[in-house]
Amino acid sequence: MATGLRILIASPLGRVISGPLESAFDDVKVAVATNDDELTAIISGTVRYDVVAADLIWNRPEMEWTFDGLDVIDRLNQAQRTAPVLLATQGHSIENDLLEEARLRPEVFGVVPKAAGLPVIMDGLRSAALGRRLPQPPVPGPRRPPLYELLSDRRGQTAGRMAGAIASGRASDGASLASVAKVSPSTANKVTSHYLGPMLLARDEHDEQLPLTQGSIYRWCGLHARYLISWCRRHGHSDVL
Repeated sequence: MATGLRILIASPLGRVISGPLESAFDDVKVAVATNDDELTAIISGTVRYDVVAADLIWNRPEMEWTFDGLDVIDRLNQAQRTAPVLLATQGHSIENDLLEEARLRPEVFGVVPKAAGLPVIMDGLRSAALGRRLPQPPVPGPRRPPLYELLSDRRGQTAGRMAGAIASGRASDGASLASVAKVSPSTANKVTSHYLGPMLLARDEHDEQLPLTQGSIYRWCGLHARYLISWCRRHGHSDVL
């Protein structure tokens, strides 16, 4: 591998692996960002990194609901410092919604489970730095439309705002939903029939033999809260949170 490799580790525990990485590569420079402010400062300079390894979920109490690996990708794009990104996962089901989006993002060159160990992460970094994408991991469960796609059009944006308001606990009925999501009462009253209800059915997350109620919608938003809050935060809808 060519010398002078620049690696950025975006993780609360990034400094734990920076030493082994520096020992494993010849003439390598490793930068570590353990929070959003450090990441912004690091990528605001003139240096462009050859590869970035980022935690998909940031295991730090004050950051779990405010920052994730998809934020890292967005920060790189905003700073015009796009680079191949390797996402490190913990293997929890709460990551599934984020992974559904990650698989569709061209910046993501691979997903590596942390449990696989440091050698596997190093091999992934080598491949990504050389422009080689890692094989896609198998998708758990049945194939279904990713939330990332369902929220992409105009109706999806409105649905996402309402879902984020519910997921964050700021909306508990039609009136508060209309107020927080800044939609008309008529739109808020259609959250089940026209906006979020069809998503549950498209993703086969509701038993069609049972009535689709407002309670079903609110429970569903709770189950997907981590992703819905992340989506709102990253798509200009932080006001509903």
